[in-house]
Amino acid sequence: MRCRRSLLCLTFIALLTACGSTPDAPAAGQGYYRVKPGDTLYRIARNHGRSVAELSRWNNLKDPTAINAGQLLRVTPPGSATPTRPSPTPSRPAPSPRPTPTPAPRAPAIKLVQPAQGKVADRFDGNRNKGINYAGTRGSAVVAAAAGKVVYVGEGIRSYGRLVIVKHNEDYLTAYAHNESLLVREGEAVKQGQRIATMGDSGADRVMLHFELRYKGNAIDPAPFLP
Repeated sequence: MRCRRSLLCLTFIALLTACGSTPDAPAAGQGYYRVKPGDTLYRIARNHGRSVAELSRWNNLKDPTAINAGQLLRVTPPGSATPTRPSPTPSRPAPSPRPTPTPAPRAPAIKLVQPAQGKVADRFDGNRNKGINYAGTRGSAVVAAAAGKVVYVGEGIRSYGRLVIVKHNEDYLTAYAHNESLLVREGEAVKQGQRIATMGDSGADRVMLHFELRYKGNAIDPAPFLP
């Protein structure tokens, strides 16, 4: 199923967070922006007077949350004044092997409400399905699983259909895919349980809600956080 194949580590949240560091990275040329640690695509788009969908399209980003520190992004439309790309970074000696990192800390608790009233059709498996799929009827309510800020609304990722992403804090975000109608706007604050969309089949082969929970950019099983 297209939904299962697509949500590549959403990352439903680094919208966001870029990770890693890029010492001595060359400056971005005119019309480009080099991602800094802690940047989100939403923030970059806002600072350059653009939308997340535009930057996703111009940079061929399949997942608007998967950006990395040091990455070069086009922030002007293709076909505008030709941007000047930076000179290539001079080659450097291979770095010394790094010590094996310690395991990531366990995700702290976040209390969620069920985002749709419907039978669970597919559960999280961490591989083919990065979230939970709820079966339901067209037009039924999709609600915010927790309070937060809407950071993406649109159809920029074809396999998600009409998508809403809500950022809850610096660690967590949730994604709601395949909607029929979208009832919120980017930048809007939403309450837990607030209606944000209606269920549909955009980008899918049946009426459903694909729901993801992301912790520091990684998809995790929402089930333990749901009632």
